[in-house]
Amino acid sequence: MTLLLIAVSALHLLVLILLFIATLDKKWFVSSSDEVIDIWLNCYNTNNTDTWICKNASENEWLHAVQALMMLSVFFASAAFLVFLCQLYAMQRGGLFYTTGIFQLFSGLTVFSAALIYSIHSPEIVNSTRGRYGYCFYIAWMCCPLLLVSGSMYIHLRKKK
Repeated sequence: MTLLLIAVSALHLLVLILLFIATLDKKWFVSSSDEVIDIWLNCYNTNNTDTWICKNASENEWLHAVQALMMLSVFFASAAFLVFLCQLYAMQRGGLFYTTGIFQLFSGLTVFSAALIYSIHSPEIVNSTRGRYGYCFYIAWMCCPLLLVSGSMYIHLRKKK
């Protein structure tokens, strides 16, 4: 049982780190070698040098929804870990980690919604379909099933001796 707790905690921390990377890094869409589009900033390299010019992302409502959902996902995953630690030390033996699991499931659903909204509306922000999604977009999609799996594991996890 101790090994399962360690594995679930390690998975939770891994997913939390991946969520922070997906939310805060600048590679959601790469349209060329000199343009990187993020949910927070649009960065351009005008002279193919190491100097990048960044401006705020566009004022689309859907982009604000993606930003809010990603931040909400990070909040839910962080709160789930804190609640897990509190439950681990304060809960009686035989109790289930329902609250932690529900927070993880909410986090998985919010990151799923954010990535889905971004994938549907991303051609609007780029004005062309040339380019590719960056690694932050793929990390966000990877976090979704990991959060859902860890959330369901927390719901079925029982505190033992």
